[in-house]
Amino acid sequence: MNILLFFIVVSVIELAGIVYLINKLSSTASRKQSLSTTYGKIFEQIVPFSKRFSFEPKNFRFIGDPIDGLAFTDDEVVFCEIKLNKSALSQRQKRIKELVQKKKVRWQEIRGD
Repeated sequence: MNILLFFIVVSVIELAGIVYLINKLSSTASRKQSLSTTYGKIFEQIVPFSKRFSFEPKNFRFIGDPIDGLAFTDDEVVFCEIKLNKSALSQRQKRIKELVQKKKVRWQEIRGD
């Protein structure tokens, strides 16, 4: 009977250790994702002032969501989405990209009295 109790105690300790490791890994992954999001948001703000950006920063308007912004040139208006590393477009951003590529964009003027 003591041997059975010993194995039960050891199994419970091992299970507790596994649960602890899973929680630790989950917490680490969560922090890593949070940092990645923060770095991406910082990158979005500074890239218009870097050499990577092919538009005049003064002609860029940051929107933030669902796309990062619009760049205005003499010849076009460009929808800009800034991504860092392996970050991918969201489903909503993919849909907006598709609409722009299909030229499903229009002008609407709203006037006040």
